[in-house]
Amino acid sequence: MDGKGRMGKPLVCKTAQAQTGQQGDLNISRVAPPPPFAEWFENRHEYGQKPEHTLSDVTAPSTAHAGHFQVVCSSRWTSFGSVNDHKMQMQADLGMQLDRYGRTEIEGVPEEQESEEHIVLLSHALLASLFSTTMDGVPTPLRCFGEQHPAEMFEDDGVETVTSVEQKKVEETIEAAINVYKQMHSFPQPTLLREQHYQYLKKGLRHLSDAYECLDASRPWLCFWILHSLELLEESIPSANASEVCQFLAHCQSPTGGFAGGPGQHAHLAPTYAAVNALCIIGTEEAYNVIDREKLLDFLWSLKQPDGSFVMHIGGEVDVRSAYCAASVASLTNIMTPKLFEDTTNWILSCQNWEGGLSGVPGLEAHGGYTFCGTAALVILGKEHMLDLKALLRWVISRQMRFEGGFQGRCNKLVDGCYSFWQAGLLPLLHRALFNDGESELSQQRWMFDQQALQEYILLCCQNPTGGLLDKPGKSRDFYHTCYCLSGLSIAQHFGNTQHYHEVILGTEENRLAPTHPVYNICPDKVAKAVQHFRQLSVPGASRQAGPSADAEPSEPASASAGPQS
Repeated sequence: MDGKGRMGKPLVCKTAQAQTGQQGDLNISRVAPPPPFAEWFENRHEYGQKPEHTLSDVTAPSTAHAGHFQVVCSSRWTSFGSVNDHKMQMQADLGMQLDRYGRTEIEGVPEEQESEEHIVLLSHALLASLFSTTMDGVPTPLRCFGEQHPAEMFEDDGVETVTSVEQKKVEETIEAAINVYKQMHSFPQPTLLREQHYQYLKKGLRHLSDAYECLDASRPWLCFWILHSLELLEESIPSANASEVCQFLAHCQSPTGGFAGGPGQHAHLAPTYAAVNALCIIGTEEAYNVIDREKLLDFLWSLKQPDGSFVMHIGGEVDVRSAYCAASVASLTNIMTPKLFEDTTNWILSCQNWEGGLSGVPGLEAHGGYTFCGTAALVILGKEHMLDLKALLRWVISRQMRFEGGFQGRCNKLVDGCYSFWQAGLLPLLHRALFNDGESELSQQRWMFDQQALQEYILLCCQNPTGGLLDKPGKSRDFYHTCYCLSGLSIAQHFGNTQHYHEVILGTEENRLAPTHPVYNICPDKVAKAVQHFRQLSVPGASRQAGPSADAEPSEPASASAGPQS
């Protein structure tokens, strides 16, 4: 790769090596790896730590203590600090008492035995917190604080246009936000305002002001945006609230199949996608039972077009979003049939243009939202290898802005926080596709974009101090941008799978979000749980060619595709 369109120098991250423990054969590749940790422990005197203890072993967790490493130390208790104050503890003497932090994070042996050799159990969160800074406890230098950063600002070469003027205005607001942060923080550690975001989301789940009246036809989307943001923040949803959401979405379900934007409205593929995702996030029997799978399949058949595309609703528009939405809900709920998606692959492929990205329909401009939808739909259909992957990769990495660090949706457009997911979410899909295509030089540590630069943009420029995230400085917060900024932040933090896993967390461990599935954009465990549940059920009407609809005459099956709102 020539680096064109990338942000500064690529990140250099240590590989998280997969380890298989002898006790319980438990894979621990999902957390900070023991070898670098052990190396740091043994050589901590080089980083200002007193060498009072030796690390005799680091093993995988036993089945009795799943979720912990066993760190065997001699002499007294060994302290690495709690998640909340590890910044200070990284500089502190390792010989301090562990039990001062309680037994919720750390388990050990009785005090009367502490002079003997002990096994101290450190939680995943605590161990990971040690790696949110560099080994000497100094935070990772911020790219936007570097001397070369101003040189990345846009140059119009003396030709001023409306586009160049707007770009310069945005860069000025970004620069102002960075300068304010510099003045306020002499020892910078960007912070995710978790509590403020949680309060904003929690309030929105129960009550919305009249300012949201314009989104009356997007109410399942509001449910999805809020619920997904909460799961990324690892905030539980009270069972009473979850049940209320299920009941509300049941009222949004059309008698003829699919979900509408609100009770009594016409079914539409976009809110159908949002409703199914929201119900899968809740993940209870009540939630799963809301979905009428047989009528949902009827609804998808009623939208299928002869060329393999789908309309968004009866009498509605065709674009690649509908292909993704259809494939997403069908695969999650186990209603996919070969006939339903016949010719859909070819139609999506026809949307890839000379730029390398995908357009909404064949022949138009490449767009980040449509590109994600088309690519993710092909991944679901198992046909992503049929894309021009190198051209697509070149296009998407060129959408990361050099100065801002975030992504634009199209060429010559402005940065927007929502593309933190729509564009960055493409990179895991492309990584997988290129790997399966035999590409041997792919990194096993990072995605093919500047993950730190994106995290800086989201944390420094897209957070409202009172909660919620936004497009760019000067814009208002909303649930849409909160969801997709957090989703993009999650993508930027987590690399890989169970075989190769690595984290790039800018700031402290408090900034760490849960991983999100790059195809469905809900947490991977929720995807697995939903798929497992619905696979126990038979595919309704699998032999049928087309399904009836009360809203339209039955149509012969042609082909289908899927995609969410962008």
